[in-house]
Amino acid sequence: MIGAKLVRSGLTGDHLRVLLAQAAGDLERIFEPGVIARVELPPAAVEFLRQPDAGALRTDLEWLRACGARLLLWGQQDYPLQLAAVRGAPAALYVLGQVAALSAPQVAIVGARKASPAGRAIAREFASALAQAGLTITSGLAVGIDAASHEGALAVGGRTVAVLGGGIACLYPAENARLAARITGAGALVSEFPPWAAPRPPYFPRRNRVISGLSVATVVVEAARRSGSLITAQRAAEQGREVFAVPGSIRSPLSWGCHKLIRDGAQLAASPAEVLAGLEFYKQYQRLDSDGGAERGGPGGGAPLDNEYEMLLDALGFEPATIDTLVARSGLSGESIASMLLILELEGRIAPYPGGLYGRISR
Repeated sequence: MIGAKLVRSGLTGDHLRVLLAQAAGDLERIFEPGVIARVELPPAAVEFLRQPDAGALRTDLEWLRACGARLLLWGQQDYPLQLAAVRGAPAALYVLGQVAALSAPQVAIVGARKASPAGRAIAREFASALAQAGLTITSGLAVGIDAASHEGALAVGGRTVAVLGGGIACLYPAENARLAARITGAGALVSEFPPWAAPRPPYFPRRNRVISGLSVATVVVEAARRSGSLITAQRAAEQGREVFAVPGSIRSPLSWGCHKLIRDGAQLAASPAEVLAGLEFYKQYQRLDSDGGAERGGPGGGAPLDNEYEMLLDALGFEPATIDTLVARSGLSGESIASMLLILELEGRIAPYPGGLYGRISR
């Protein structure tokens, strides 16, 4: 059974060594002829194992034990079912952090490395709002949109997962090392590559299919004509997952990829609320009143709001206002207001207007 998974996944020699160690139960027995025969390895793998590098294997296993990382095998209980259902899913995942984060509902947010300041702000906004909605934000730890997405989730105490294009012990890019440490505490770092595998160009398309495979949907924020984010979106579509694209200026080369995705059938996402509505995830916002009775009012409803929501609506008044204006009027933080506005929008109480304005909806 393990052998069939190995053959399907096309593992590297390092992967084979680690998986054989799991199958054998201890390091000393890993290269016994009976163990090798039992996993039904392909001829190339058998040839490789005739001259094994036991030192490299020992180093990997010691590193896993020392840092608390986990090795998840396809078919094991903790292996994420969302990814396991994908054709060609990795036979092994190295995970540093919260393994449970991989099985939580996830939305991938990806985009350009050389992102614009506006693009990074949009990624943070989407990630913060979706994280507050209960979704785990998944991305690739790259500079630009990826890093902004992780940061947006962390800023509101949300959970985020970073899928790497190399080994966990060979972190890339180095400038995001501090961000990676924060992600480990509030989510997980994930890789299908052995811990000390250096990142290589062919690894990143493989990384992208894991990002989309872990997620129920992929949101693309800024993508140039040859952006790797388009590969992630393509993989998501092939895997039967939803694809959303944030539109941009027709004069920006970073809008080309998103506009192409929309032309090809991706859902246009001008706000986090549209992503939630596209996933029907907005139903999670239907909360009970404080007495445990009826659900909070949706569109057209009149159920009482919590004090902070009433305060925010009072600050909004009856003329559209920006978030900065609402911060000054209410004393609430900008992050809290952004999240509350999203919920009020989903409940049909307010609506976004051009220029970053929000206004009440007449009932």
